[in-house]
Amino acid sequence: MKRVKMVTLPGMILVVIAILTLSWVPVNPESIETKKDELVLSPNMVLEQQASTIYEEAQLEKEGLAFEVFEKAYIGYLNLQEDKRNNAGPHILSIADFNQSSKKKRLWIVDLKNPRLILNTWVSHGRGSGGEMATKFSNTNNSHQSSLGFYLTGEVYYGKHGRSLRLDGMDSGFNDNARQRAIVLHGASYVSQSAINSLNRLGLSHGCPAVPLELTDEIIDIIKNKTVLYIHADSPSYQSVYLNSEKAGRKLIATTSLEEDLYSGI
Repeated sequence: MKRVKMVTLPGMILVVIAILTLSWVPVNPESIETKKDELVLSPNMVLEQQASTIYEEAQLEKEGLAFEVFEKAYIGYLNLQEDKRNNAGPHILSIADFNQSSKKKRLWIVDLKNPRLILNTWVSHGRGSGGEMATKFSNTNNSHQSSLGFYLTGEVYYGKHGRSLRLDGMDSGFNDNARQRAIVLHGASYVSQSAINSLNRLGLSHGCPAVPLELTDEIIDIIKNKTVLYIHADSPSYQSVYLNSEKAGRKLIATTSLEEDLYSGI
């Protein structure tokens, strides 16, 4: 027979008192507020939430733009706004994803203020970068290769390709020779479905992001005046001071009402 250990009444009282004492832990209001603030004000969390919101509202996944690419472009956009020397303009962000085949519509122009996709179309890469796929990139004159990274759109002018838009490369060592190399956005007949049908790819530029002729004026009018263009590809060598996610998150915290929105959800 199993022996049952009896507990006397005084012993039971002591046990109950001990349990109640241990279960009552004083709450420090400042500690709670600190944890709340840490949650709300985490720059990376704020950035992730805002990038996800814009991405979903603009339905960018449906149009073939990967979230990781959009988020990088958005981080650079925010940090360029913070750069007093460059002072990126209106809430327009253009993204070219050269990871994708030139047969795909791999240029997206996004309205960030009222999240929506304005335009999605083809964009050509440089003939020195590859055929259907862009695999090599350069900042060197006469390389005829595309340059990765962040650009600000410059002035509109008329040249051998008609109405065109100058580009200023912001990434030192990767695209800051854009002016010297005459890397501009312009229209080209080889950026079309007929070119794809004929060549099984788009035609190739000398390094410029060339766009369809029939859309050139519309694109220039949308993205002129120091808006951000990000040309992306998975390149181990590419680095940018503008891909600082924590700094971008702090920019959001300082300039938007996200903080209040997050508090209301807790």
